[in-house]
Amino acid sequence: MNDQRKVKRPPSLLERAADMFGIDPVANAPTIDVSNLPPEPEKKTKAVKVEPAAETPRPEILDPVVEAAPAIEPAPAPKPSPRKDVARAAPAVVPTRQGTIDRERLAARGMIVPGTPVTGIAEEYRIVKRELIRNFGGSGNRPVLPRGHRVLIASANPGEGKTFSAVNLALSLAVEADHDVLLIDADIAKPSVLEALGLEDGPGLMDALADPHLAVGDCLIQTDIPGLKVMPAGTGHMHDTELLASARTETLLAQLEAGAPGRILILDSPPVLAASPAAVLAGHVGQLIMVVRADETLESSLRDAIGLMGACPHIQLLLNGVKYSPGGRRFGTYYGQGGA
Repeated sequence: MNDQRKVKRPPSLLERAADMFGIDPVANAPTIDVSNLPPEPEKKTKAVKVEPAAETPRPEILDPVVEAAPAIEPAPAPKPSPRKDVARAAPAVVPTRQGTIDRERLAARGMIVPGTPVTGIAEEYRIVKRELIRNFGGSGNRPVLPRGHRVLIASANPGEGKTFSAVNLALSLAVEADHDVLLIDADIAKPSVLEALGLEDGPGLMDALADPHLAVGDCLIQTDIPGLKVMPAGTGHMHDTELLASARTETLLAQLEAGAPGRILILDSPPVLAASPAAVLAGHVGQLIMVVRADETLESSLRDAIGLMGACPHIQLLLNGVKYSPGGRRFGTYYGQGGA
């Protein structure tokens, strides 16, 4: 029979902790005598020098006649838009040519006639121009539309009224107190703005683009309406689309805006589906008005035209040639009556 020896195992960690900090059940006393433990070292604190409090000054009663209240500085004026800063930084281009608008021709074509009583067509374009001004002015809850003061008037096909709309809109904007208008004929192949206004032809847009040394003032006409200037299409060019797509166009437009912070540029575009420059011009403006001829413009043509003008961030439709308004709206009748 083997001699079995009982091996005593070492105490566990819990048992050692109980022996050290526990209670002896026989003596009913702590297993460790804490009375002989050395005292804890005192923590040394850094002395902080406290400055004596300053004497509180006694309030003085000021004589309101002798002591004036401090002046209140006015709130700083709002900063002008960057476009206005740039416009004021350079002198305005002065047209060297003068022209008189043929008012009888405008009346014969049913257009706005400056200086005559307000008509229905004048009221319609008042609504259109207010919408355009709100877009680039940032009034109400609308954010400022970048380059919104540049407006391109286009149509899908010829004969849908784009030049009619561009001229009427320019005439309506020209009487604004805070703005003046530069009407640019950008339909290089078939310009018609000068013919509609009865102005003489001469150098214009394409001449200024083709010859950087040409004085821009020679390409502008100051009409007998103070707020309206006109830039003809100019001499036709076989590379008109390429010139309009070049950086020279953006430089020229900026030059035409210089010195005139309230200027609005109205560009009469070629028909979108008939000439390639229209899509190029869309990249130089902030607003596009697509003229739609009632009962003539096909929906498929309109969709194709809008698809080509995607370079412009803000496109609106203008219905032209409407003979009936569902709401019965007839602008101009109020102004034609004798009494209020």
